[in-house]
Amino acid sequence: MFHFTFLQAGITGLIQGITELFPVSSLGHSVLVPAWLGGSWSAFSDTPQYLLVAVALHLASAVALFIVFAPRWIAILRSVISWKRDSSSFRLFWLLVLGTIPVALVGLAFNNFFQRNFQKPLSAAIFLTINGLILFSAERLTSRRRLHSVPADENLAIIERVSPGQALVIGVGQSAALFAGISRFGITVSAGMLRGLSRSVAADFAFLLSFPVILGASIVKLPKLGHGALAGSYGALTFGAAVAFVATIFSVKVLTRWFKSNSLRPFAAYCLVIGLISIIKFGFIN
Repeated sequence: MFHFTFLQAGITGLIQGITELFPVSSLGHSVLVPAWLGGSWSAFSDTPQYLLVAVALHLASAVALFIVFAPRWIAILRSVISWKRDSSSFRLFWLLVLGTIPVALVGLAFNNFFQRNFQKPLSAAIFLTINGLILFSAERLTSRRRLHSVPADENLAIIERVSPGQALVIGVGQSAALFAGISRFGITVSAGMLRGLSRSVAADFAFLLSFPVILGASIVKLPKLGHGALAGSYGALTFGAAVAFVATIFSVKVLTRWFKSNSLRPFAAYCLVIGLISIIKFGFIN
């Protein structure tokens, strides 16, 4: 029988909540941390049930994201229900839809492939290193670019700089985050910056775009949680989800302040260092 302790739940939930929105890949850390700890942690992460645990914790992060941005989401939904096509909320809604479609299609089409490759530490290490290179590249390519003035309307700040076609391209880029090690948030922020958005506006778009993707992926897998695969561990799972929920809210608060004046470089350096050390560990030493 699968056994999930409260200690494992708390640490796994903390990792999920902190790394889901930091541009360092929550899936990559979900694979690499247990592999580095070894012993019972490594054995725990090698079970089929571990993916279900990750799904439940992602759902907790999705709920936290909705609560933090509830006023924005309520305004968006109201504009759609009332069909206010000229409002910035309505136009933003369709950009979010276009940004979500590619990753949803890729995820459904290649679901089995991504599941088979989910728990491979070497693969996660390689993609984490690539993630660091992406973040560094985005900073280097935009370091001398003059930023456009930001409208007071947060939604308008996004729709003025992101066209429907570009939202679709960002959605395609998000598909890379299905590989453990590539950060969905990092890909979205990098793409936004390359479009001339400031880091704070690019991060704002990334926060909003994260919610439907995380929620959709969680809902697809959620029915399996009720089939007894985690029997006897639901208490620990609930505790882990609560930790992930609180940690996600903390992450959002920190990052919204961080991107007002700071860059992606510290996260890029972190990904490169941890990724390269992990490649050596799991590719040459193990």
